[in-house]
Amino acid sequence: MIFDTHIHLNDEKLYENLDLYLKEAKEVGVSDFLCVGYDLESSKRAIEIANKYNNVYAAIGFIPTEWKKWTTSSIANLEELLKKSSKIVAIGEIGLDYYWEKEENVKKIQKLMFISQIELANKYDLPISIHSRDSIQDTYDILKNYPCVNKGIMHCYSGSLEMSKEFIKIGYKIAFGGVLTFKNAIEIKRILKQTDLKNVVLETDAPYLSPVPHRGKVNEPKFILDTAKFAANLLQINLEEFENITYQNSLDILKLN
Repeated sequence: MIFDTHIHLNDEKLYENLDLYLKEAKEVGVSDFLCVGYDLESSKRAIEIANKYNNVYAAIGFIPTEWKKWTTSSIANLEELLKKSSKIVAIGEIGLDYYWEKEENVKKIQKLMFISQIELANKYDLPISIHSRDSIQDTYDILKNYPCVNKGIMHCYSGSLEMSKEFIKIGYKIAFGGVLTFKNAIEIKRILKQTDLKNVVLETDAPYLSPVPHRGKVNEPKFILDTAKFAANLLQINLEEFENITYQNSLDILKLN
C-alpha cells in the first residue's frame, strides 16, 4: 500500500478525470491520498473531493506564493471550512517561498501567514504540510519558535542533509517525490540514504514533478509507484517493505491510526 501525502487532485489537470486517475492508482497499490489546498478555493475543492472519495483526505491552507490573496479574513475563512468536514486532517500547504519573492515586505507577509496557520493547526489539533523554497533557515526558525504541536511533513524537501536532520529532530517527516528520480538530484538521494526510514513518506505533488520515465508529462497519481520503486532500489530493500513502512509513517504523522 502507498499513501500519497501530497497531491493536487483539485488541480484542473487532474480534477476532470478523477475517477479514472484514482482507479488506475488503486490498481498499482496506491490506497490513500492527501489532497492539498493552496488558497481558499482550492481548499474548498480539496474538501469536496475528500468528501466524495473514502480514500482521499484534505489539507487546507494558503501557500506562501498566494500572499496577494491573503486578507484579514483568511484565517476565519479557513476556520469555517474546518467546521464542515471531518476529512480535513492537516493545514497546508503552508510555509515560505523566496524563489520569486525577494522583497522584505513580502517575506514579512509570508511569515505572518505561516505563523497564523500554524496557530490554526494547533487550535484544531492538526499537523501541517510545509512548503519551503529558498527559505529553509527561516522555515526552521519559525517551526522552532512557533512550534506545531502535531508536527507535520516537509513537502518536496529541497534543503541540505544537515538541515533535514534538524527538521527530523523537531518531529517532522521528510517527503520524497518524483524529484528523487531526477539524474541531477544528488543531494536528495543522499538525504534518503541517510534518513531513518521511520522519518520518510512518499508524495507525487501531481500534476507537477513527474518522476522518470514520465518527466515532462502531467504527473498522474499512479506514477508514485515509479518513485517508490526507485527509492526501494536506491536503499536496496524490498519494495513491499518500503511501501508498508512509509504507509504507516503517513498514518502516524496525519493521525489516521
